[in-house]
This record gives sequence, C-alpha cells and structure tokens, in this order.
Amino acid sequence: MGESPASYIRMVHHLIEECILFNMSKEECMEALSKHANIEPVITSTVWNELEKENKEFFEAYGGRSMRDEQERGSRVETRQRIQKMLSDATSKLHDAQHH
Repeated sequence: MGESPASYIRMVHHLIEECILFNMSKEECMEALSKHANIEPVITSTVWNELEKENKEFFEAYGGRSMRDEQERGSRVETRQRIQKMLSDATSKLHDAQHH
C-alpha cells in the first residue's frame, strides 16, 4: 500500500464521492473501485457505511440511485469509460500528492 491508513481512507472516500457523481449504487461503486482501483469491496463498503452515518439526510435523498437513466447519460460503455478515466485520474493525483 505504501501510504498511511488515513490517506488511503481519504482516497477511498474521494473515489466514492466520484462514484456518487455518476449516480452509482453502493454495489456499483464497490465493483468499479475493485475493478479499476484495486480497492477491496469490503473497504469500499465500510467507508460508504461511515459516510452514510455521517450524512444521513444526503443518503436518504440519494437513495442509492443507480445508472437506470442511461439514455440521459449516454450508453453504459461510455459511462464505464468515463468512470475508468475518473478513477485512474483520481488515484494518480492522490498518489502524486502523497509523494510530494
């Protein structure tokens, strides 16, 4: 891992926020972070649960919306490509910031 546990948790927190911007459900977020950022689903789930506890009103309103309105956001392939690029960019920036 190479970084402190706190910075790793902050990175996961940031990536979850990015997933939320794509209206991903918790399960979709866990899958995306596992596949594209090598983050264990249990870690994503734990951080997500803590965010839910701290932000109850937001998550009640968010309601775990998923990508069911695909026509508004383009095809699933395009969305996956955007998610992959976002995760790659975010992890690179965080990695660079930790080593400077």
